[in-house]
Amino acid sequence: MDTAEPSSIGSIVEITQAGFNFSGIVFSFVLLIILLVLTALISGAETAFFSLSPLEKEELKNDTSKSGKIVSKLLDIPQQLLATILITNNFLNVAIVILSSSILSVFFPAAGSEGEVNETLRFIIEVFAITLVLLLLGEVVPKIYATKNALVFAKFMAVPLNAFNSLPPFSWLKTGLVNGSNFIHKYAKRKGIKISSDELEHALALTKEDTTSDGEHKLLEGIVKFGNTDVRQIMRSRMDVDALEENLNFKEVVERILEYGYSRLPVFSGTFDNVTGILFIKDLLPHLDKKDDFDWKSLLRKPFFVPENKKIDDLLKEFQSKKVHMAIVVDEYGGASGVVTLEDVLEEIVGDITDEFDDEELVFKKVDDVTFIVEGRTALIDFYKIMDIDGKEFENSKGESDSVGGFMVENAGRILKNNEFIICSNIKLVVVSSDKKRIKTVKAILLPLQDKEKIDTKGSE
Repeated sequence: MDTAEPSSIGSIVEITQAGFNFSGIVFSFVLLIILLVLTALISGAETAFFSLSPLEKEELKNDTSKSGKIVSKLLDIPQQLLATILITNNFLNVAIVILSSSILSVFFPAAGSEGEVNETLRFIIEVFAITLVLLLLGEVVPKIYATKNALVFAKFMAVPLNAFNSLPPFSWLKTGLVNGSNFIHKYAKRKGIKISSDELEHALALTKEDTTSDGEHKLLEGIVKFGNTDVRQIMRSRMDVDALEENLNFKEVVERILEYGYSRLPVFSGTFDNVTGILFIKDLLPHLDKKDDFDWKSLLRKPFFVPENKKIDDLLKEFQSKKVHMAIVVDEYGGASGVVTLEDVLEEIVGDITDEFDDEELVFKKVDDVTFIVEGRTALIDFYKIMDIDGKEFENSKGESDSVGGFMVENAGRILKNNEFIICSNIKLVVVSSDKKRIKTVKAILLPLQDKEKIDTKGSE
């Protein structure tokens, strides 16, 4: 029986009553290998183009070769490049599947008593064997190689991809795919998902791995909580601020500077509520030989005021734009509550920052694994770090207070006396010492979780 030469993938192999066309089968196998090589190259090109490092992209800008220029040109239109790669790759994969099925139909014909067995075996080969070959040779191997040799592979595939990018029907399909994805992107952007910081914290807790160090995890937690922290939570209270009065003479100012040891000091007139400027110690250096009547107040810089409820991420932006490192924190009535510095803001992300001139102040004492002694003025945000808790229940129970002592006074409704206590969550806060004005020292005890009680629990030991 006469057979005609194959003119397409569907007619490459002809089944006859006597057998099959041997030359057609050989040609089909060769074509199948070529298609596998092409799909491998296209898959590798996708990985190569989109895994180029910033250094390699910079190198391409200075590359005068034809392939280098084409790579730079394609990288400038990433959506069109990706669309071309995906469309070409899918065309090749479909062609491989059709051609493989055509070849298998010759070796496993459906006619005869063994037709049912042949159909089953052919189905298994098509589903598992061909899929495995496509994944291994068409995806995994070329992408691994392209990852390690991204720049070389990208240059090698630059010219073919540039040709496919403008060759019909790929160019037509590419335009439709890009336009469709742009429409979806705009719609998805309008329907953007809002994720709260609590959800981010929960996700961070779920994704914590044993390989992640505590330092790295705390850094991530600091970043997540950064935008929800108010200035008053990290500021230094006016009770603890070292400042200069305007009526001091130059000699007294120098003595105070040496005593305090800071590079910047707020200056006030009368009371701290009336801050008139910030003295930079470096501004005094050229005038150290001046007499006591030197007008040091002429060196003052304009103070920067911020409200207590300002978020520290906004404060950081203002510090950067105004190029200042210190701000005076004011309450709703305009009175000065304290000061906050750039260092205070950064410490909320990276932890405590100290230098060789900082004094290590003992802000707490660890009695045992569950008992700590802290000062009443200790900021709540620092107390959470000492007790290694997230502080959510404290934040929900507190009002305007930002210190441990203030929290206890606020929730008890009065200044507690020695040995009186309150319980929040599973932490018992006991007054160690207090006076008529404030709570000075507090003992914090971690209770077992089964003893967890409400904030209104209070009493005397």
